[in-house]
Amino acid sequence: MSKLLRRREVVKALLAERGDLLVVGGLGAPAWDITHAGDHDLNFPLWGAMGGAAMLGLGLALAQPKKRVLVLTGDGEMLMGLGALATIAVQRPRNLAIVVLDNERYGETGMQETHTAHGVDLAGMARAAGFAQTLRVNTQAGVSRLRRLIYSGGGALFAQVKVDAEKLPLVLPPRDGSLLKNRFRAALLGADAAHQ
Repeated sequence: MSKLLRRREVVKALLAERGDLLVVGGLGAPAWDITHAGDHDLNFPLWGAMGGAAMLGLGLALAQPKKRVLVLTGDGEMLMGLGALATIAVQRPRNLAIVVLDNERYGETGMQETHTAHGVDLAGMARAAGFAQTLRVNTQAGVSRLRRLIYSGGGALFAQVKVDAEKLPLVLPPRDGSLLKNRFRAALLGADAAHQ
């Protein structure tokens, strides 16, 4: 058994007693991970739009400055959307956390190695872009610290969490994009807003 963190245990720990935390699940395994932790009306799992999770999170954070927003995504998707790091850093949202579950693999296309398997440092890139807080997490103590930072605010947060490249059973969120959008909007803005 690998000594790396297990992704679903990390996600479960981060989402325990989440309150009104808004959660965007990046394409593929991160969306399944948030569903495994408990399907929730304030989850927005992405079924497509690879590379877009961080920017969707930024839009939510800017539109809802009194709410905490967490984006859980993978290293493959974050590598595809690196420009988002600069845009988020320039916007300086105090309520946004980006957590990359880094298994060093493209899980949706056959588990090929990503660049992080060859030393690419996503947390270092976020730090260079100007994120207020960046960290690399590879221990349970680091997960506990990350959880505290997510819920306390204090500026844009970026964390690269090293997780095992395990293959896990699928726990799929609903596949209906309209349903996901409408339930998220209703939970966030009220039932009347869901159909506007």
